[in-house]
Amino acid sequence: MSRMNVDHFDEITPLDNFYQTSSFFPMPVVAISTLAESGQTNVGPYSLIFPYYIAGKDHYTMLLLVRNNSNTAMNILRTGKCNLNFLPDDNKYMKECVRLGFPGEKTADKMKDSIFTMQKSLTELTDHGEQFPEIINEAFQVFECTWLSNLEGADKQIQETGIQTEGYDDVITNYNNFNGITSNMGAHFILRIDHILIKPEYKKAIVEGVKPKNFPKVPIDYGYRDNTNFWFQSFSKPYAQKIPESKAVQVDTVQYAADRLDTDVKFTQEACAKLVKVPRVFLKVALKGCVDWAEKNQIILVTAEHMNQIRDKRNDEKR
Repeated sequence: MSRMNVDHFDEITPLDNFYQTSSFFPMPVVAISTLAESGQTNVGPYSLIFPYYIAGKDHYTMLLLVRNNSNTAMNILRTGKCNLNFLPDDNKYMKECVRLGFPGEKTADKMKDSIFTMQKSLTELTDHGEQFPEIINEAFQVFECTWLSNLEGADKQIQETGIQTEGYDDVITNYNNFNGITSNMGAHFILRIDHILIKPEYKKAIVEGVKPKNFPKVPIDYGYRDNTNFWFQSFSKPYAQKIPESKAVQVDTVQYAADRLDTDVKFTQEACAKLVKVPRVFLKVALKGCVDWAEKNQIILVTAEHMNQIRDKRNDEKR
């Protein structure tokens, strides 16, 4: 078969772990803390973790991909709890992640020399009488999470098979697709975010406006390569690109969309002007959010001042 060529590119064959064996793919660096059977907190570094449910539901989630017989996976399968600790870019932390990520070690052995400072999670502080995995004090933010084990019947899958340490081929005939045990050696976990904890200086940046100088030092992981090294990208200050003025919708477009809503709530032209920077595909959602606020506050004509109050309410919610 003749080979087709694309100008300026060569094709490369995707292999297992294609994100690192056959490409360059930037990923986060997250140290996941879980609770071992002994009651000790286990820490394992992961990068295959991404936002999953981001809007439109009554909760938000992350999707985690793991080896199903790792300490982290078995602890989540058993307890349903984990914390995602986002570590700042620091060579000693990345070196510790590489050490903690070496497979096959028991929790007690690998954690006895850990450089991280552990403390109780908000979940444990508010749920008295039950133990939860600790969080890492050095992290710049932490997501405290619960595995949604009922999705795709993953909880029944584990009840029927138990937690295996040597693969699941002998006990599972049909692997799940997106939650629970998904292959002989793999698992996916849809994790509901129960709490987002963030260091005060970065919370202030989110609420008051982010600038390059107040971004956390976020490292990037490129994965395990050459059977020798893990590769990371050091943090450098991000830069902003303004949305082109040509992308802004016109005030009369916002007004037209507002008038077409099935509601008695109306918007002044000045109020509509507050939404011209919202991308057109999100305009209806933004307007409906404003309508919900107006109906809750018994307002039938939304003004520019009301729009400022809605903005301030959102900032208050972040606080």
